[in-house]
Amino acid sequence: MEKIRKIIEPTALFVLLIGGFGMLASTFLGTADVIGTQFFGQPVHGALELTESTMVVIVFGALTYAQIRRNHIRVELFYTRVGPRAQGLMDVFSDLMALVFFGLLFWQASFEAVFSFGIDESTFGLIRIPLWPARFILAGGTALLIIQLLFDLIIDLKKVFSGDIHVTAEDVLMKEISEANKYLDDGKN
Repeated sequence: MEKIRKIIEPTALFVLLIGGFGMLASTFLGTADVIGTQFFGQPVHGALELTESTMVVIVFGALTYAQIRRNHIRVELFYTRVGPRAQGLMDVFSDLMALVFFGLLFWQASFEAVFSFGIDESTFGLIRIPLWPARFILAGGTALLIIQLLFDLIIDLKKVFSGDIHVTAEDVLMKEISEANKYLDDGKN
């Protein structure tokens, strides 16, 4: 299982970084499009289509990394007030629900990606941008998330049976404070 973690975590970080560069590119492209349209009367052709395709990388690039760090939203109010086995059960339930949702998404995204590639689907406009790479990125990002969710499900099932890890409200608060301090320290350097 540790071998899987050593593969998934750097891959998720790499995809996250690509999504970050995609966000920067989308920002600059959108800015250039607005400036071109407002000041020169000439928009950047294909800006909308490229931004739409880049959004897939931005969103699905970040999902797996957020899952690795367990930074997805949950209601800490109830979670921190129950024992370790109940916390484990809550985590298992959320893992299973996420697996169902993203499993269905992967299933449909895979069919859509293959179909899009088969018909060489592309955008309409002056610049034709193929849509199938974004569809494959959606399927690939979802697959990576599913693998991480399966990994987390195994860990959470162990937590249910062992009952040894308990997260308190103080633990959550201390984690948030330490992360905030880390960002403040990074800003001083």
